[in-house]
Amino acid sequence: MRIRSLLLGLISVAGLTSHAQSADTIENAFREGEAHLNFRYRYENVDQDGFSDDARASTLRTRLNYRTEVWRGLRFFVELDDLTYVGDDDFNNTRNGKVSRPVVADPDGTDVNQLYVDYNLEDTVLRLGRQRINLDNQRFVGGVGWRQNEQTYDAFTVSNNSIANTTVVYSYIDNVSRIFGPENGVPAKDLDSQNHVFNLNYKSSGGANISAYAYFMDLKDADTLSNRTVGVRYSNTFELMDLKFPVNVEFAGQEDYGDNPFSYSANYYLLEAGIALEGIKVMVANEVLEGNDRVAGEAFVTPAATLHAFQGWADQFLATPPAGIDDRYVSVSGGLFGGNVGLTWHKFEAESGSADYGNEWDLAFSRKLTDHFSLLLKVARYQEDGFSVDTTKAWLMLSADF
Repeated sequence: MRIRSLLLGLISVAGLTSHAQSADTIENAFREGEAHLNFRYRYENVDQDGFSDDARASTLRTRLNYRTEVWRGLRFFVELDDLTYVGDDDFNNTRNGKVSRPVVADPDGTDVNQLYVDYNLEDTVLRLGRQRINLDNQRFVGGVGWRQNEQTYDAFTVSNNSIANTTVVYSYIDNVSRIFGPENGVPAKDLDSQNHVFNLNYKSSGGANISAYAYFMDLKDADTLSNRTVGVRYSNTFELMDLKFPVNVEFAGQEDYGDNPFSYSANYYLLEAGIALEGIKVMVANEVLEGNDRVAGEAFVTPAATLHAFQGWADQFLATPPAGIDDRYVSVSGGLFGGNVGLTWHKFEAESGSADYGNEWDLAFSRKLTDHFSLLLKVARYQEDGFSVDTTKAWLMLSADF
């Protein structure tokens, strides 16, 4: 069943059903709605070995959205994004052919980022259309919100909260609208899909957060990335006097799915623990995505993840290497100069075999300047030791929300 064919049926059901409602007519639902405007300017510089020139991307994203009030259980939402270059496009945006410079995957243009209708029941929300789907920490399903053109999904989603402290989500994803739009090109801006996404999240009164999930991803335009992933995630923060001890543990198993030409199985592991005192937090972690250094196509893949958030901000591991990856990292974060600062060091190795990949330093400072304006500074330095090339990236970002 295709996503678009469900829309009229959902509206028809609403018209036959009685609801407690905020707006008495559909006209008033639109009149009483809310609009929001966001500007996000970013300057990104990339110095990468193997290129004759640096990438220098000066981009402004303008986001406008509008949400109606509820009428007969229905609520409509639309969000438009426009990405404009401030100055020259001295970078490879994946569409402009400037291959002498490193990639900054922010093609310009105007796009419909989200367009959906919600149908609200007592403990359940049905959502149909192009939408943001961020599950858990976005390690497997996320929106890639760091890029100026967000990843969203053409999907039908059911979210249920009828069990206390529990949220159950099911999504059928018909298409993945990727960060490379709005124009066609390589990489593709869309992935035709038949994905079934299940996620159950339970938050205990004692502070534990437990998720169980099953993701069946049949990516028709990227068969080698089609996979079935089943896993569980546990997070908690234990307290002793003034000390806090955050812990995150996760395991997932993955197999080929759909028309994937490779027959394989691979696992994912995460063990992260730390200590926090008076606003200073130190975390030590090991994240592993299995692979096979002898046979191609047997590495754990994460095609719908928010990849920039993991394995270093220099983005050297957006695709899992064939031999997998073993990422060991230490991070320190806390308050500074009225904002927040974080420093992370990564050591990357192959999971299968004995190859070294390299190491990376990541540094970030963020501060809310006013009720409407915020600032972010980031630097990433990857030093290769057998994988990819030395890469330094730096960002300055200013955001305004109204």
